[in-house]
Amino acid sequence: MRIQAESVQGAGVCPDCGTATDRVHSRYQRRISDPAMTGRQVWIQVRVRRFFCPDLDCTRQTFAEQIRGLTVRHSRHSVLARQVLQHIAVAAGGRPGARLAHRLQVTVGRMTLIRLIRRLPIPEVGAPRFVGVDDFALRRGRIYGTVLVDLETHQPIDVLADREAATLTAWLQQHPGVEIICRDRAGSYAEGARTGAPQAIQIADRWHLWHNLVEAVEKVVIRHRHCLPEPAQPEQPTAEPATPASLQAERAETASTTRVRERYAAVQDLVIDKGVARTVAARLLNLNPDTVARYAKASTVEELLTARHRVSKLDPFTAYLDTRWNDGCTDAVRLTQEIRKQGFQGTDRTVRRYLEPLRAAGNPTAKKPTAPKVRHVVSWITRHPDDVTTANRQTLNSIRERCPHLHAAVTHVQRFATILCNLRGAELPQWLAEVEADDLPDLHTYTAGIRRDLDAVTNGLTQPWNSGQVEGTVTKIKAIKRSMFGRANFDLLRRRILLAD
Repeated sequence: MRIQAESVQGAGVCPDCGTATDRVHSRYQRRISDPAMTGRQVWIQVRVRRFFCPDLDCTRQTFAEQIRGLTVRHSRHSVLARQVLQHIAVAAGGRPGARLAHRLQVTVGRMTLIRLIRRLPIPEVGAPRFVGVDDFALRRGRIYGTVLVDLETHQPIDVLADREAATLTAWLQQHPGVEIICRDRAGSYAEGARTGAPQAIQIADRWHLWHNLVEAVEKVVIRHRHCLPEPAQPEQPTAEPATPASLQAERAETASTTRVRERYAAVQDLVIDKGVARTVAARLLNLNPDTVARYAKASTVEELLTARHRVSKLDPFTAYLDTRWNDGCTDAVRLTQEIRKQGFQGTDRTVRRYLEPLRAAGNPTAKKPTAPKVRHVVSWITRHPDDVTTANRQTLNSIRERCPHLHAAVTHVQRFATILCNLRGAELPQWLAEVEADDLPDLHTYTAGIRRDLDAVTNGLTQPWNSGQVEGTVTKIKAIKRSMFGRANFDLLRRRILLAD
């Protein structure tokens, strides 16, 4: 859609000296892109004027008029379209923003969007009173930056290029009046806050306190992992180990087995008891004469059933399978993998058929329960009791009965969780003393770290402030980084963080 228009302003104003004039120098056509209308791309063809500047002292001799609310100097987009593109650029970045703008019927290049971001003014910081500080990875494991968030407005107020104490100190000195600083337990932030804003109250974030405690508990469980498995029970006298051969008589009758038994009885009745010739018996029973001769020579039907067993490639490994079955291993796939290492070339279907009579006879000797994994025990200890299943709670209780050290660790963790969730920071010194009185060196390391930052930790367990908003901002920063497609230099990243809604 193309719209032709012409300016009706009476005069133009020089952008340098501000002098109004109606002396026209010339006229020219200017094409402006506007937001789409009813799904169609809109171009406005404007006939604008160029004026002479009447001020002889002005460095500008001529200037082009700008139509208020429509045109911007050196821009091919209208004011409204420019605002839309600025929002797209901040939200999506360069290349993704260009694709989104194309869907909205606005033609723009990715570099144009990046230039729009760089030209936007950075919001004023003002005088924040409650500040949250945390680091984020510019290049994971190598380069880190710092984000500062106003805990009252929930908005990022600045981004620093590193996480050094001197950088944070300089920023706090430039922005006096900070009353509360929420941070993690990093020593650089503690030193920077103490030097840059000595009057501020430092608050150690509760999430980091709990996370560090979980790491300490994991070390305690690893140290006492020998207490995790159930104690061995005295062995009970067992019967003779079962094998498929011993269970052959108990095998369920199949159609072929029943047929062999019926034919054997018929042949024995005609040939042996009544003296009928084999050829006549074969014709009466509709059998091959050789089959009748074989059935007549057999002394028992079991002889025929045993002779039907064919030589199998599994035969060299049956003794090993019988032993493993009675040891408690009943998984056909796992047993197949084990005997393949010994030279077996068949499939797990062969092994499964061999194990059928054993399964029909009943389960093997009860297998000893395996010890719970360390990470599972740590999860049971550090999780809310209502979120632990009854079976896991019983397992944890049995572990506590066997190991007094783990019993003490669980007691201390539950007590600290009560202090943390109910903001009972006044009880922290007593908790530290109780932990240090027990023989738990891994928890002693944790308490030693708390004592080095005792004031901030106590404030974190007393004050309602926390770094949750800062962690949320760090999550948004990760999304912004991933949407920049390699153009995540610090200057552009900082602008997108601070300008994001």
